[in-house]
Amino acid sequence: MKQFKGVGVALITPFDQNEKIDFTALEKLVNHCIDGGVNYLVVMGTTAENPVLTDDEKQAVLKHVQKINKGRKPIVYGIGGNDTRGIVQTIKTTDFGGIDAILSVSPYYNKPTQEGIYQHYKTLSQVSPVPIILYNVPGRTSSNMSAETTLRLAHDFDNIIAVKEASGNQEQVMKIINERPEGFLVISGDDNLTLPIIACGGNGVISVSGQAFPSVFCDMVHSALKDEMATARAAHYRLFEVTKMLFEEGNPGGVKAALKYSGICDSVMRQPLWRISDDLEKRIQKEIDRHNLK
Repeated sequence: MKQFKGVGVALITPFDQNEKIDFTALEKLVNHCIDGGVNYLVVMGTTAENPVLTDDEKQAVLKHVQKINKGRKPIVYGIGGNDTRGIVQTIKTTDFGGIDAILSVSPYYNKPTQEGIYQHYKTLSQVSPVPIILYNVPGRTSSNMSAETTLRLAHDFDNIIAVKEASGNQEQVMKIINERPEGFLVISGDDNLTLPIIACGGNGVISVSGQAFPSVFCDMVHSALKDEMATARAAHYRLFEVTKMLFEEGNPGGVKAALKYSGICDSVMRQPLWRISDDLEKRIQKEIDRHNLK
C-alpha cells in the first residue's frame, strides 16, 4: 500500500486533430510525469475520457503506458461502472500483468442505496486479483458513498486498500481518516483540497493538474507528507488559482489546454466534450507564466 502514497496522476488520453489517440504525445506525457516526481500512474480514470474510448483503445492506451513506464512506477487501472455483473466480467477477462491496483468508481446513475454500494464493492473484492481503490465522486455519480460505507468496506475486505475521496466534504473525509483500519489509505480526489486533507492525516492524491505541473505539485504533496508545511503551502498557493481554472469549464478541457501550452500534447477532446473558451485558455496561460509553471 505504500506505493500508493503521494502523488498519482489520472492521465489524460491525448488525441490528434483527427481525434485519433496520439501515442507519441502519450509517451511525452508519461515521461513528463515520471520526471516530475509522481509516485504512480492512473490509466483510464475519468480524465482519460474513457466513456468515449472503445475497449480496444483502452487496452492500447494501457499497453502503451506500460511500455513507456518500463516498470518505473506502479500502475492503477480504472475499472468501474454501474453494472456490477459487467464489471465482474471485465475483471475476469483483463490481463493484470503490470497492473498494481484497480480504481473503481462508485456506481453512477442507478443511485443505489448504501447497502447496494457495499454489496457492489463486496462482489468486486471477491473476484479482483489486485487491490481495489474505492472512488467516491458524487458530483459525477449523483450518489455519495457515506463515510460509514467506506469504513465498513475498509474493515471487511483486506484487498480494499484505499479510497479516493472527491466528495468535497471535509468532515466526511476526516471521519474516514479517524476511524479507518491501520494501513487503509485516504487519497484526495480534489486537487485544491489535497493539502488540507494531508494535514488531517490523508495519504496523498490522485490528481488531474499534477500531470500539467508535476514538479511543483509533487513538491507540495511530498513536503506536506514530511510535515514541511511552509514549503507545502508555498507550492499550494502557486497552483491554487490555475487549478481552479483548469476545472472551470469541465475536465479534462482545462488540463489539456495547459498541456498544450507546455508542448506536451494537443487539446483535442472527443464529443460530447468540447474545447474550453478562448478567454479561459488565455487566463490559464497567463497564470502559468505568472508562477513560472511551464
